[in-house]
Amino acid sequence: MADDDSPVGIVDRVVGQRLRQLQRTTGLPVVFGGATRPRRDGSRLRIGHLRGTLGDSLRDLEVGRGRGLGGSALLTGTVCRVDDYASTRAITHDFDHHVVREERMTSVVAVPVAVGGAVGAVVYGAVRAPHRIGDVVLDRVAAFGAALEREIAALLPPPARPRRSSETRARTALAELADLARSAADPELRHRLARIVAELGGADPAAPRPALAPRELDVLGLVALGRTNAEVADAMGLSQETVKAYLRSAMRRLDVRNRTAAVHAARERGLL
Repeated sequence: MADDDSPVGIVDRVVGQRLRQLQRTTGLPVVFGGATRPRRDGSRLRIGHLRGTLGDSLRDLEVGRGRGLGGSALLTGTVCRVDDYASTRAITHDFDHHVVREERMTSVVAVPVAVGGAVGAVVYGAVRAPHRIGDVVLDRVAAFGAALEREIAALLPPPARPRRSSETRARTALAELADLARSAADPELRHRLARIVAELGGADPAAPRPALAPRELDVLGLVALGRTNAEVADAMGLSQETVKAYLRSAMRRLDVRNRTAAVHAARERGLL
């Protein structure tokens, strides 16, 4: 058990205190969650707080990155939902004994809680009935996660600002110089600055910089992890046609012809 005054202890305590609120605002019969803890093999979520469960089989369960639904949220940093936990192919089934056989859950949502730039906690909501968690409830769960992030940020001391390496400083300075080249009113000055940027190895400031919508980035992030369109749709609670539409839009913005090239282009541009 983490010291209550440690950052992990504070995060875990707030999660436990707010689960009743999550249950009340969403109407979900089952809610649970906990804080993540650093391990040598990567951060792990430990589920320490339960409401509406049939037993204690989930208590103190540790969830690794990419394992089960919570592990997907921990890995991607995005809200993940499945309509039928037992049959979905979008997640691993390490915890079926606890989730399906012991607790008889069907539709489940996992919400990552960002703390200091990383996933510091995950909260879940679930039903046992043969119907999916709808979009209205999903929006409320996401709003709860955002409110939780703000509350935790107010309780924790601000993180120490890391010292930037000389390489990072050089990239930042080059990006600022490229911005100056784009915004310079004098054509001659703009041309000279653009030439300097190019000679220093920067991208052409005159080249358009594609901007992707948040959902397009979420879809590409899951594709980058090797997920199929069906798995992305399942994880994000979308239809496959909607996922394809987001991919087509992202490919058009990035000027590429397939999903693999879109991931590569987004990484090159620092979007992923």
